[in-house]
Amino acid sequence: MTVVFIRAVVLYLLIIFSMRLMGKHQIGELQPSELAVTILISNIATLPVEDMTMPLFTGIIPILTLACLDVIMSWLGIKSKRLRNLTCGKPVVIISNGIIDKQKMNDIRFTSDDLMEALHSKDIFDISEVQFAVVETTGAVSVYQKQPFRTPANRDLDISGRNIDPPEVVIDDGRIIDDALQRTEKSREYLEKILKKEKTVLSAVFLMTLDSDGNYSLIRNDIRGEKKK
Repeated sequence: MTVVFIRAVVLYLLIIFSMRLMGKHQIGELQPSELAVTILISNIATLPVEDMTMPLFTGIIPILTLACLDVIMSWLGIKSKRLRNLTCGKPVVIISNGIIDKQKMNDIRFTSDDLMEALHSKDIFDISEVQFAVVETTGAVSVYQKQPFRTPANRDLDISGRNIDPPEVVIDDGRIIDDALQRTEKSREYLEKILKKEKTVLSAVFLMTLDSDGNYSLIRNDIRGEKKK
């Protein structure tokens, strides 16, 4: 029983390492070749756990091989568009100028139900609102609406303002996130002044966000936070 536990832990850590090496986070973000590698890795990992007579390295070696092969193929794909198209495919435009291309949909076996489901996920229920739509290599559908149905931008409403990055989480459960703090161009001393102003200490802060303008939102462990400057 102990051996099974140790094998499971080792393979779990190895799979996490392999996924990090491949640089992917969600199944929906995987290209076809990457999805194939992920499925193979998951199947191979179960073999040494189910069959105790199989050496552990029999599972470790092919998992590392597949992960490294995926990294190499990704690197080659960056260098060669032809190889990238071969392994990952190309985006397919299925709606252009508001007209559905039925032939393209047939080529990729994309049904009208698939199209409507994708539009519904974008909060679009009337297909006549769509100007342009493309099926990405991951299978996701990107949609561009016709002008009357687009959400107006600030420039459409003649609203001006500065371009600044969104607030960063600079304190997480009493711990300062130095990378985020650096992006806001603020220092630890600046944080200490805010904490002193709020009459609290670092260990008492559950969450704090901050932007480069000095606007912050502070949530203590025991009370609700408010946005301040």
